[in-house]
Amino acid sequence: MNVEEVFSEFDKLKVLIIGDVMLDSYLWGKVERISPEAPVPIVNVQKREVRLGGAGNVALNILSLGAKPVLCSVIGQDLDGDTFLNLLDKHGMEKSGIIQTQDRPTTIKHRIIAGSQQMLRVDSETDKEIKEVVTNKLLEKITLLLEDCQVVIFEDYDKGVITPGLIKHVVKMTSEKGIPTVVDPKKRNFLAYEGVTLFKPNLKELKEGLKIDFDKADKNEVQHASSLLREKLNIKSTLITLSEHGIFVSDGENNHFIPAHLRSISDVSGAGDTVVSVAALALALKLPLKQVAELSNLAGGIVCEYIGVVPIHKARLKEEAKEIFN
Repeated sequence: MNVEEVFSEFDKLKVLIIGDVMLDSYLWGKVERISPEAPVPIVNVQKREVRLGGAGNVALNILSLGAKPVLCSVIGQDLDGDTFLNLLDKHGMEKSGIIQTQDRPTTIKHRIIAGSQQMLRVDSETDKEIKEVVTNKLLEKITLLLEDCQVVIFEDYDKGVITPGLIKHVVKMTSEKGIPTVVDPKKRNFLAYEGVTLFKPNLKELKEGLKIDFDKADKNEVQHASSLLREKLNIKSTLITLSEHGIFVSDGENNHFIPAHLRSISDVSGAGDTVVSVAALALALKLPLKQVAELSNLAGGIVCEYIGVVPIHKARLKEEAKEIFN
C-alpha cells in the first residue's frame, strides 16, 4: 500500500478510544511587569481557549486523520463536563460512550502562556478509580460500541477511568472478535495490559513499569527491555518512544530503530497522543510493523513544532510521508 492509499483507507476506519478524558484550558497573554503583591509576573490575558485533552486529544487526532473516533469515558456532572460534551458536539463526535457522574470532577488542566513560554499549569482533577457500578455501565457501552470498530485504543492517564477489571474484560472481547488493541500506558495499570496487540510506553514509563534502568542510547539495552516487556505481558508488539533517539519497535522477530527527524521543537505536549493515534490506524490497516513505527514517529515529530496540545494535520503528514517513503 502506498502513502496515498494508506491515507485514503484511514477514512474508512472507526476507532474505539477508552480512557481518561480532560479539558486543556489555555490563557494566552503577555508579561509587562512584576506583581507588587509577590515576586511573580503579571500575565495580561489576551486570549482564552479550551480544547479536548487526554483521550479527547487522541479522538481529535483520529478525527483529523479522517477516521471516526468513538470515546468511552467518565466525566463529572459539572460545568466542565458540560463544556466537554459541547466540544464533542462542536467537532461532530459521538458522545453515547460518555458517562457523567456526581462523585468525581471533570479533569481540567489550565495552562498560562506568555509569548511562547508556559508560565504555570494548574490542574483540577481526581485520580480515584471509578466505582464498580460505573465500571459496569462503561463496559455495557463499550460492548455495544465495539461492534463496528476496527481497532481499540486504551489511553491511560492514571485518572481512574481504566481499571484492571475493565482492561481484562475488554481485551477478552477484542481477542474473541479479532480486533487489535493499542495501549498508551501510565504507571498504575502498566502491568495489567496482558495480551494486547501493541504497547506504546515512553522511556520513563518503561523504566518505572519494569522497575529497571538503562541507557536509552544503548540499542542492546533498549531491545532487552522490550523483550522483557513482551514476555511479562504476553503482548505481540512494543513501540517505545525514545524522545530525541526516535522510536524502537519490535514483535520479537522484527526489531527496528527509527531515528527522530530533526525539527524545531516548540512543545512536546500531546506528541504521545499523536503517535498512538497514527499507530492504531496503521495497525488496523495491517501495515508492516516498521511502517507503523515510521509513520507514527513522523507524526509525533510534526506536532512538537506547535505550542500546546494539538492534533496532527493530515495533509502535512501525508506530504512529508510521501517525501520520505515513496
